Amino acid sequence: MNEIALSRRWLLAGAAALALVASPVSAADTIKVGILHSLSGTMAISETTLKDVMLMLIEEQNKKGGLLGKKLEPVVVDPASNWPLFAEKARELISKDKVAAVFGCWTSVSRKSVLPVFEELNGILFYPVQYEGEESSRNVFYTGAAPNQQAIPAVDYLMQQEKVERWVLAGTDYVYPRTTNKILEAYLKSKGVKAEDIMINYTPFGHSDWQTIVAEIKKFGSAGKKTAVVSTINGDANVPFYKELANQGIKATDIPVVAFSVGEEELAGLDTGPLVGHLAAWNYFMSVDTPENKEFIEKWHAFIKNPKRVTNDPMEAHYIGFNMWVKAVEKAGTTDPDAVIDAMIGVAVPNLSGGFSAMMPNHHITKPVLIGEIQADGQFSIVWQTPGLVVGDEWSDYLEGSKDLIADWRAPMSCGNFNVKTGKCGGS
Repeated sequence: MNEIALSRRWLLAGAAALALVASPVSAADTIKVGILHSLSGTMAISETTLKDVMLMLIEEQNKKGGLLGKKLEPVVVDPASNWPLFAEKARELISKDKVAAVFGCWTSVSRKSVLPVFEELNGILFYPVQYEGEESSRNVFYTGAAPNQQAIPAVDYLMQQEKVERWVLAGTDYVYPRTTNKILEAYLKSKGVKAEDIMINYTPFGHSDWQTIVAEIKKFGSAGKKTAVVSTINGDANVPFYKELANQGIKATDIPVVAFSVGEEELAGLDTGPLVGHLAAWNYFMSVDTPENKEFIEKWHAFIKNPKRVTNDPMEAHYIGFNMWVKAVEKAGTTDPDAVIDAMIGVAVPNLSGGFSAMMPNHHITKPVLIGEIQADGQFSIVWQTPGLVVGDEWSDYLEGSKDLIADWRAPMSCGNFNVKTGKCGGS
């Protein structure tokens, strides 16, 4: 072998060795972010757009130079509206994919499914949807509304502005509607509403035959007292529910419906003409008139390449949660879960309504509350909003086992269910 060939051989061997060393380093040059949303099944109507907005937020952050000098890499999984599969996919994201944080879940049953996994593996979950409260985990940041940031203000609005005296609490049969309605029933009774003026109804996910139930609602509303429906119906069951209201001639002027799970995305699949005047309570609407929201919508349309795609409240919650996570990681100087969890408390970032939302010690955020009226174009006209931001209340003041509990994840308390009467962590 001549000298040139020998030198070439050593150069090739050296390059191969460098490649072996470089490959794990390049893999470590990214920070993985888990996206855990149903892209199929009954909840795909609501959750697919949350996957899309997360991809947009990650792309935007990478354009700014990434995070801690590294690119963010999304890891998208589809738990397919299958609640046990949520836990399985969460475990894979944390253990196998080594994600730094997960943004995901919609239904409370999916969140309850993954909760033990995040606590066992010390992962971080950002949960972007309104929920029933009665929970505060060290490993979860709740960027959606607690009942006092949506359900209670909506009932107050109907009582005061619409003079409602009879109440239909209609929900999908799982933990969020049942617990929310339990809180609302206790709240209504505390305001002097009698048991016979409250009708409660539950239907399964994907329920499609609403004829009988809507007829019962119509009958309940014909007793001479102003009646409203408070809807915690989730997912694609909303489409036939609203169609049946229209079929039976129930107008918003007769029996208004205020929904907690129907936003712009769900209305995009409906003939909204007959629904004009019905209401929804959220913390954000696409129609919010601020420079921040205008910029967000423009970026969204450019990213999704479809000017007709709408924005909605859980998208804003991911926008807030993602920016809070970025800020906390920068503050901590690491993606280590313990450091980031501690750094999250007190972080404040702009929301899309023109203010700043802050992460409180109970892992819930401050939010404005807005009530919107459905318009013929599928948008909401904002008819009422709180004068300022409302702090999310993790434990309800209206439930016997909860009213004495608080959560505070700062040292030395570091407790999600501290009983102020007994002075003990653990709720008892």
